[in-house]
Amino acid sequence: MTLIGMLHHRRDPSKVKKAYAYAAVAKAEGVTFFYFTPGKVNIKQQTILGKSYENGRWIEREFPFPDVIYNASYLSSEKTQHIFDYLYDRIPFTSHSIGDKLSVYNRIKKANKFKHYLIPYYEITNVKIFFDMINRYQKVIIKPLSGHQGGGVVFIEKDSSNHYKINDAGVESVINEKGMLDWLSHKVQEQDYIIQQFITSQTNSGHVFDFRLHVQKNGEGKWVITSIYPRIGRLGTITSNMASGGYSTYLDIFLKTEFGDSWFDIKRYLEQFAISFSNHFDSLYDNELDELGIDVGIDASQKLWLFEVNWRPGPPNIYSLELDVAKNTILYAKYLADKNKD
Repeated sequence: MTLIGMLHHRRDPSKVKKAYAYAAVAKAEGVTFFYFTPGKVNIKQQTILGKSYENGRWIEREFPFPDVIYNASYLSSEKTQHIFDYLYDRIPFTSHSIGDKLSVYNRIKKANKFKHYLIPYYEITNVKIFFDMINRYQKVIIKPLSGHQGGGVVFIEKDSSNHYKINDAGVESVINEKGMLDWLSHKVQEQDYIIQQFITSQTNSGHVFDFRLHVQKNGEGKWVITSIYPRIGRLGTITSNMASGGYSTYLDIFLKTEFGDSWFDIKRYLEQFAISFSNHFDSLYDNELDELGIDVGIDASQKLWLFEVNWRPGPPNIYSLELDVAKNTILYAKYLADKNKD
């Protein structure tokens, strides 16, 4: 029987919402599943003190090294890094990092095939890059290289009198060129940023929106769509992320409202893009990927733009899709284990 270990940094699996879903699906699929943290790994004995879900609670037991590891851990301290590395070198892992925003964009750009979906971008290594971009496009956004959930994204617009309108986390201000230079110099000292042309992806009522294309590998190692859903920002915000007050609705309802008779064509376009892009993007890495959250926008002329690619997307929060996500994860882990035994 296949043995799957879920690696996480939290000690208590009852505080990890999705752990129960994975345990339930594993049981239904005839797979043995346990939860563990790096500190419970005994390299010398080749055993792990893990927790399995039995009769309504998590019970601690000793397990041999699993056939495959679903790595759901975000944190790896210096103390546990060697354990992570030891396991990574010997056991198939389901998930692999895709790198920060800049490395992702550069990879797609270099591969060429999906380059035309990228929004023009540069890393802000000096203020000249910023002023070149704002003069060319008038409206830009800057975002931290390693940010997530829409955090740290700033919208900047240049007006005819050489003043700059800034929307930083919903706080709007207007400054002159010297003020802009000072603000930017301070900003880029804090962390690394990229700058992009601002693409208008707005609803008829003026709310920014994007689509999250949530894809996973299934039990045959093939990409499938878990869900596609729109994310709509609060009026006046520049990101549609749920963490900054955004909300969602059902895809068909949203498409019919915003695109009228074209709604079905847009839906098919999103579905086809989700699968074709995932196959292409997967081929750009040495390690196979298992799950992606692809964020795309559609402008007024119905052109699709790629905003971001995330390798650990959260489950869509307007559906009860935790079990769908868990089912794909468990079946893909089983597929990886079987493939590794061949």
